[in-house]
Order: sequence, then C-alpha cells, then structure tokens
Amino acid sequence: MSGRILQRVLGKLAMIVPGGYSLRPWLHKLRGVRMGKNVWISQLVYLDDQHPEMIEFGDNVTIGLRCTIFAHFYLGDHAPDDVKSGVVVGKDVFIGPNCTILHGVTIGDGAVVVAGSVVTRNIPPGVLYGPPAAEPLARITHPLTENGQVQYQKFLFGLKKL
Repeated sequence: MSGRILQRVLGKLAMIVPGGYSLRPWLHKLRGVRMGKNVWISQLVYLDDQHPEMIEFGDNVTIGLRCTIFAHFYLGDHAPDDVKSGVVVGKDVFIGPNCTILHGVTIGDGAVVVAGSVVTRNIPPGVLYGPPAAEPLARITHPLTENGQVQYQKFLFGLKKL
C-alpha cells in the first residue's frame, strides 16, 4: 500500500475510533501531523488527507466534533511542488464543534474558536474568535412548507420585520 493511500486510510480510521487523547492523535501522528502533548481530537474530525504533515498542534489543544482542517492549496496545474500554506494551532487552544479552518491560518496560544466558525485568517493569542451570535431576523407569517410542499414565494412575502 502506498504512503498516500495509507495516510488516507489512517485518517478515515481516526475519524471513528475511540480514544480522543490516545488512539485518534496517535493515528494522526502516524499520518504526519505534528502534535504536542495532551491533544484531544473529537470524533468525525477531518484533517487534510493529502498533506497532514502541514498541520501542527501545540500542547493542550482541543479539537471539537466534526471540525475540518484544510492545510494545503494547489496553484496552477495542481503540481505537489506548488503546495502552499499549512495550519498551525498554538498551545492551550480550544476549537469548538463544527469549525472549518482553512490553509494558511495560525491560531495563537490560548485562543478559543466558537462552534461553527469558519477561520480564514490568523487568530491572535488569547482571543475569542467567532461570528456574531445568531439572533431573530424576522417574524414568519406563512410557513415555508405547507402540506408537504415548499411555498418559497409565500414564505418570503410573509416575512415581517421585527
């Protein structure tokens, strides 16, 4: 089995096996992810399957359920020597569930990434990062679905500003 295929198989296995402090981090280390001590990786976490060696976690990092980390970006004709970026996560970082972290990002020591965030730029150390809290947008006067059918136009026209 070639090295790339083995990396991918180990990555898929790491998504579902138990052992957030033990087996999952160990499998990702085998793939080439650089990892400090005491790293928790929740289930269903996707760490770049083509270039795991471009991901680095510091000590005491927590990666929440269903997070996705893309560590590379190909330029031009997708030649491997055009690989750019990587992802660096500092020490004592908490990344909430369902976050997406894109290539080229560094997350500073002690930062907290709010659940559901999409991280496209560097996060300074000791910063709480995330989108504004969700809030009510409008009052619904006509349901989006009625009798099993989507009534999109009626729904749109029935929205009332709060």
